[in-house]
Amino acid sequence: MPMVAGVDEAGRGAVVGPLVVAIVVGDNEALARLGVRDSKLLSPARRARLYGHIVRLARCVDHVKADPSTVDSFVFKGKLNVLEAQLMASLIRKCAGSLEVYVDSPDPRAERFGSVLGGLVPARIRAMAGADRSVPVVAAASIVAKVIRDKAIREIAAQYGDPGSGYPSDPRTLNFLRRWICEVGSMPPVVRRSWHTVRKIEESCAAT
Repeated sequence: MPMVAGVDEAGRGAVVGPLVVAIVVGDNEALARLGVRDSKLLSPARRARLYGHIVRLARCVDHVKADPSTVDSFVFKGKLNVLEAQLMASLIRKCAGSLEVYVDSPDPRAERFGSVLGGLVPARIRAMAGADRSVPVVAAASIVAKVIRDKAIREIAAQYGDPGSGYPSDPRTLNFLRRWICEVGSMPPVVRRSWHTVRKIEESCAAT
């Protein structure tokens, strides 16, 4: 089978929980027959089922997580894309070798991101906007990343209370942040302090 690699992330825009980057090495046609799609278009149950099929079918499946403090350290320097490139490179070195690698670019200028990533690994990088919607192996990586992040969110809920999805657009996530910031007076280590959402809630709590 003609093997290629796909790389994608989950949790880039979240204010709670880790950033997860995943890689899948496999055959695009075989993965397409599984019905892989952008993970955001699938229900949690469908993602979980596909995850099991992907692990069995793919030649290599791996992931790496960046905790909130690591994400913060790069965001404060305006280098979140650099962090993603480094995480992707670590997976490509382990799992893809010299294969052609399709990447869902976090940078709207996909060629620029591809150039940065290509300087870190001995692989042929094809960075694309929306690759998780057009390249099956990237869609598979998006599913793996989302399943791993969802597991991390469940672990956070068990320890700290329900954080919702962890994204600023989620009212449950905002309630989670307000409870910790306004009532407890501190934040657990699962929160990204560099996010504007956190600063707004801190200011709101201080004003009341």
